[in-house]
Amino acid sequence: MSTATPARAPHGDLPTGRRPAEGRVGAGLFDPGQLVRSLPEAVRKLDPRVMVKSPVMFVVWVGSVLTTVFSCTDPGDWFGWTISAWLWLTVLFANLAEAVAEGRGKAQADTLRKAKTDTVARRLTDGREERVPGTGLAIGDLVVCEAGDVIPGDGDVVEGVASVDESAITGESAPVIRESGGDRSAVTGGTKVLSDRIVVKITTRPGETFIDRMISLVEGAARQKTPNEIALNILLASLTIVFLLACATLPPFADYAGTHLTMVVLVALLVCLIPTTIGALLSAIGIAGMDRLVQRNVLAMSGRAVEAAGDVSTLLLDKTGTITLGNRRAAEFLPVRGATEAEVADAAQLSSLADETPEGRSVVVLAKERYGLRERHEGELAGARWIAFTAQTRMSGVDVDGREIRKGATASVLDWVRERGGTVAEDAEAVAGRISAAGGTPLLVAVHDERGAPRPRRDPPQGRRQGGHAGAVRGTAPHGHQDGHDHG
Repeated sequence: MSTATPARAPHGDLPTGRRPAEGRVGAGLFDPGQLVRSLPEAVRKLDPRVMVKSPVMFVVWVGSVLTTVFSCTDPGDWFGWTISAWLWLTVLFANLAEAVAEGRGKAQADTLRKAKTDTVARRLTDGREERVPGTGLAIGDLVVCEAGDVIPGDGDVVEGVASVDESAITGESAPVIRESGGDRSAVTGGTKVLSDRIVVKITTRPGETFIDRMISLVEGAARQKTPNEIALNILLASLTIVFLLACATLPPFADYAGTHLTMVVLVALLVCLIPTTIGALLSAIGIAGMDRLVQRNVLAMSGRAVEAAGDVSTLLLDKTGTITLGNRRAAEFLPVRGATEAEVADAAQLSSLADETPEGRSVVVLAKERYGLRERHEGELAGARWIAFTAQTRMSGVDVDGREIRKGATASVLDWVRERGGTVAEDAEAVAGRISAAGGTPLLVAVHDERGAPRPRRDPPQGRRQGGHAGAVRGTAPHGHQDGHDHG
């Protein structure tokens, strides 16, 4: 088995009114649209070459054909037509259950394909930049990626350092730092550069990227029958043969007793006796087992792997960072050293206007929704000097009206405060520690004004904080914990 974290949209409420369990990908078990999309496949499975793979349902299919033929010879026999209709519905519903289960597996590959967008690469040739399709890149090509660009292919950073959003590919909620040299130089095609500029050397051919391999894994998941499934199939087939022989002996006994049994009645009796329920759902149950693992972000490559997963009680993942869905969002402002939440929110919003990362934008939204602070734009503040977030400084901010406001990673903001002769509030680091211990990443907001030295504030989004006079911002991620890659 291999683990995978497909990109998914935030969960909506399930039709039952309940939300998916924490850490689980919503599967949409009774999605009407999925049923409609699966109907054509269910009809195609009525092909006898497909039906013969399931002995029990093949017997039902043969019975459906026979009852339909006999009903056609006597069009006025409503009983025969009723039995025929029920038998065809039985076969169709069995195929529909299997088609729905298979369709949910195919949806995983479709989700990955959406992340594989056609990009235009900015290739460097002899120092000149030219735009070429991402599919036209070869191993060894150098491409330039700046803030807002989608990296066209897998490769290594050979120049520069940047903050990269890998949430759509790896599930990492926080942007990660990628730089030339060392063990943080590898980048994945389909990820997005959030800040700065990097030069990437392509290391894979088109069609062999990380996303392509993931799609191949999902589509190539073998629906091989497990030993238990094979044994159950043999049992069901044996029972079917026994009941078939039993029904075959009834006409002679009926003739001897002076009673005539029609073929329609015998077929109806046979279908009632054989284990059609288990036979119809056996294949769907196996596929559903693989799908349940996918809901837990685990890709099962075979039915045998599903059975093995049932014996697993402890799972160890060698993963530094966070497996989660989507980007983190600011959730709360926490003031320290006498500052108010409103002051922290105002400073955090101002310092986030030049921060184009998803987390920075979420701080602006939180300040607007919770404290009614109108979203201001850079052009509205005359004489303001904006400091954009970069991977090197790990801070963003603004100098306006005699104040210097900075928001960013805890260590970066504290260094900025000390460089200007400021003091750090005693409770600031304690608040940051509590946020980190709870799975969050604290960000600080600090303000340096004309009245004196800078004072740190904390601004924690559930999983992140920021600093200002004295306050913090707390942020949340849709599912999972956070690590310290966001701004620090």
